[in-house]
Amino acid sequence: MHDLSVALRDLGVDVTLFASCDSVTDLPRIGDHPSLAALEHRYGRVAPGVPAVLDALQLEALRLRLDDFDIIHAHGEFAHAALFGARRRHSLTTVHWRVDELDRALFFAGFPDLPVAAISAAQEAGIPPANRAGVVHHGLAKDRYALSREAGAHVAFVGRMTDQKRPDVAIRVARAAGLPIRLGGTIDVGNPAYFERMVRPLLGSDAAYLGPVDDRAKSDLLGGARALLFPIDWPEPFGLVMIEAMAHGTPVIAWRNGSVPEIVEDGVTGFVVASEAEAVEALARIDGLDRSRVRRRFEARFTSERMARDYLALYQLLRAA
Repeated sequence: MHDLSVALRDLGVDVTLFASCDSVTDLPRIGDHPSLAALEHRYGRVAPGVPAVLDALQLEALRLRLDDFDIIHAHGEFAHAALFGARRRHSLTTVHWRVDELDRALFFAGFPDLPVAAISAAQEAGIPPANRAGVVHHGLAKDRYALSREAGAHVAFVGRMTDQKRPDVAIRVARAAGLPIRLGGTIDVGNPAYFERMVRPLLGSDAAYLGPVDDRAKSDLLGGARALLFPIDWPEPFGLVMIEAMAHGTPVIAWRNGSVPEIVEDGVTGFVVASEAEAVEALARIDGLDRSRVRRRFEARFTSERMARDYLALYQLLRAA
């Protein structure tokens, strides 16, 4: 959450990042060990336990400095809660994944005094009341992406090639609407057969898979799109790509699951749909939406400054507890 840290600093907060030694930042940073990506680049495939080791090493660096901070904001998985001990009441945890499965149920039951910030009201509904600290929607640096006033011919899909994100549905919808589609994202390492079985057979001259996309390629893909298709088939806790599209002025057609109704303003920044047929119909109306207005709604609702102010309000409440 580099954008959050920078925005907090700009609000006058003294921020220290605990991150890998190859992180690129001008913020104060603590961490002597490389990232998983750096290790994979150096050694190729690494042992499956390496991510857990890196997590433990970073937590040890934090343990040695626990008393140096007023508030500790964790974005990790589980182990930090045990480390914090009595400091839990002056900590905040943001969960970036679904919270309706057994691992989270066990976690919340074991740490009822751990304050947790939800990233959507939909996610908060799955967090026990004892843990709820508030809802803070994600935000992006206002100047990271610029408004693209003129859309190209294609529609876009950005996300993992998985049955949760349903790129196959996006292809079918675009094809039924008579529009070309460009898809960017990684093949899900946990389910690579899905891409081969469900996505690759649908590719063609009107449906191009671009592979993984970095920030620049993602910006080109989203900024030039008439719309982003977001046909999720799971309780999405937020969906960052939706606001990345809006930052370009690109409207979003998203399925009514998880956080979608909170993020997409139906008829303003896109359309919320419940079926492929509704999505095709929405694409027929997409040019009626004002891309400049989509960008303005992004600036009003989803900047990192707004996110930082919301978190700062929670920090102040926790510090006073």
